[in-house]
Amino acid sequence: MASLEILLEELRGFRQETKEHLSTIKEEIRKANARISEVEERLGKTEERAQNTEEVVTELLKLHMSLDDKLVDLESRTRRENVRIYGVPEGAEKDCETVAAFVETLFKEGLGLEDSGLDMQIERAHRELGPQPPEGAPPRSIVVKFQSFKVKERLLREAWQRKGFVWCEKRINLDHDYPPAILRKRREYTEARRVLKENGVPFQTLFPARLRVKYKEGSKTYDTVEETTEDLAKRGYKVKVIRSPASLKEQIERLSWSRKDGGKQKGSFRSTRAENYKERLRAFRRTSPPAT
Repeated sequence: MASLEILLEELRGFRQETKEHLSTIKEEIRKANARISEVEERLGKTEERAQNTEEVVTELLKLHMSLDDKLVDLESRTRRENVRIYGVPEGAEKDCETVAAFVETLFKEGLGLEDSGLDMQIERAHRELGPQPPEGAPPRSIVVKFQSFKVKERLLREAWQRKGFVWCEKRINLDHDYPPAILRKRREYTEARRVLKENGVPFQTLFPARLRVKYKEGSKTYDTVEETTEDLAKRGYKVKVIRSPASLKEQIERLSWSRKDGGKQKGSFRSTRAENYKERLRAFRRTSPPAT
């Protein structure tokens, strides 16, 4: 009988101990659930903030691209009266009083304008800024600014009709003075132009950086170097397809992610902005004086 009471007492103690352990476990689970809920809430806010940030950055990049295009356009307009002369040996102008005087003599002799009586109206002329290239390297171009756009166009047309001219046994070429951004884009077509020349296909580089190719079946204009090389490859020309690097906007859009529900978040940048506007309108209506 005594042993039975001892056994019952031990069972009661074990039961009490089990209850205490269960209470402790429940408390730990409750705390863990609370922490998980807090983490989920913070994660949701982080997701919302990340999406809002992506939207803001995308809009800023669009604005940046628009402003950059406008800046390039303005720079192009400031260079409309300019011409670049390529191929003139370094130091060829040292015997003249000014570079402008040398350029005027160069045009008259090279383009046969000695007896034309043309007033070239050269405002200024100088070598391309930068250190003098080493011996054997191509010479720096000469930048010429005219006072008259008509005179500049006439000289360019004369040079293009002659496909340049020879001066002191050097081939001299003339072209527009493009901004650096446009020059970089035009240089991307070097591979395509090389292939077209090798195959005798006429082409023309259009402003700002497009390529018009005159095929036997008709002309086609390309807007990007990737489009050009892909089409040339499809037509059977041996050309390397050039892929343009992805812009920052494209990289952000490529790396963007969405919530699993697939819907837009209620707190997204655009929806929040719209809700703010609505709230302001409601406040304005409440505080506005009644109409008389």
